[in-house]
Amino acid sequence: MIEVLLWLTAIGTGLVAGLFFAFSTFVMTALAAIPQSHGIAAMQAINTVILRSLFMPLFFGTTLAGLVLAGYGLLHSENPASAPALAGGTIYFVGMFLCTVVFNVPLNNRLAAVTPSAEGSSAVWRRYLKEWTAWNHVRTMSSTVACALYLAAIAAT
Repeated sequence: MIEVLLWLTAIGTGLVAGLFFAFSTFVMTALAAIPQSHGIAAMQAINTVILRSLFMPLFFGTTLAGLVLAGYGLLHSENPASAPALAGGTIYFVGMFLCTVVFNVPLNNRLAAVTPSAEGSSAVWRRYLKEWTAWNHVRTMSSTVACALYLAAIAAT
């Protein structure tokens, strides 16, 4: 049973890592390259649509699965898969989930309150692009490392 959960979580964290990687490597750069009001409006739309997409069950499901695997790692230290499962769950929870909740979501909320063409929106957008993208890099790396650790746990089973 644990091997199935490891596979599902590895696939899920890989999908999340891929989405975050896309934003880190070209989506945010593209949004910064278009007129500011269009970039703000596009990101506001993305932030609204993603909340009602298949990403949300993936986001919460992989977080929950990672916590279960971390717990498994704590309780079954004799199993060679326990150390990478524990590390993967911990890194994913802290580097992806908590980072999202503590940093990216508040930035999204601030951006949602902005009128794209308003005079003060430029400063908010510049700050958003810099800070949101930096924290997204953390989420990308954490998700990627967690995926690799789950694959290592699978190899150890």
